[in-house]
Amino acid sequence: MAELLDPRTIRQLAAEIGLRPTKQRGQNFVTDPNTVRRIVAKSGITADDVVLEVGPGLGSLTLGLLETGAQVTAIEIEDTLAALLPRTVAQLQPDNAERLCVVAADALTVTELPGPAPTAVVANLPYNVAVPVLLHLLATFDRWRLGLVMVQLEVADRLAAAPGSKVYGVPSAKVAWYAAAERGGTVPPTGFWPAPNVDSGLVRLTRREPPTTGASREEVFAVIDAAFSQRRKTLRNSLGAGLGIAASEAAMLLEEAGIDGSVRAENVSPAEYIRLGNVLRERGL
Repeated sequence: MAELLDPRTIRQLAAEIGLRPTKQRGQNFVTDPNTVRRIVAKSGITADDVVLEVGPGLGSLTLGLLETGAQVTAIEIEDTLAALLPRTVAQLQPDNAERLCVVAADALTVTELPGPAPTAVVANLPYNVAVPVLLHLLATFDRWRLGLVMVQLEVADRLAAAPGSKVYGVPSAKVAWYAAAERGGTVPPTGFWPAPNVDSGLVRLTRREPPTTGASREEVFAVIDAAFSQRRKTLRNSLGAGLGIAASEAAMLLEEAGIDGSVRAENVSPAEYIRLGNVLRERGL
């Protein structure tokens, strides 16, 4: 079995480059090898996969992914961490080093990757940008079919929430455009350095074909944003405010789409938002 990082080695590597984890970057490094292997096992990746990892940090999860025989493309925004990662892998898993490709860049702006297209995404996403990064990866790289991401527990609940749930919202509805999302377990703070103040949650993503719709994805997403702009109000009022139209006009549009305007945005399914997007497109709104 290949070697993974332990707490002592992680601190040694951090000291080597003068790293002090910051909340600004959402840096919480996994220090428990058992947690890493659990994440990798739940991801279902094999040696046939090309895995895209975001925010590899010091390499805890990267080493676990390479252990499977998969190729790994890791996007790291910190230059010092991006430079250190290949050396760490070469030292601890020399036989696997050639299957690692490190891209020193901001994951929110990357639109192209070297080498084969990723078939899976497995990542400990930085807490502060987890949702926008995930949506960017889904929109930009359409060849990957499986994903397992670790995020703040509250965010995990939102990503996997179904319509009618109090935490169902913009992330839930937008992710549903691309994939089915389900909770895959919880990771306690004790497995990280520094330890976060909350638990983390695993979210498993299974990609599906995009819906057939007259409205574009951008148009449907604009409808979702408008509907949740004032989520405590009824849908007719929040949608009207979000679109800059009268509530009465919003009510007519909702009726045409077959949606009850007296409910709140959290009670509307992704399929219904698509129907509403089609209506708005037909009306030129």
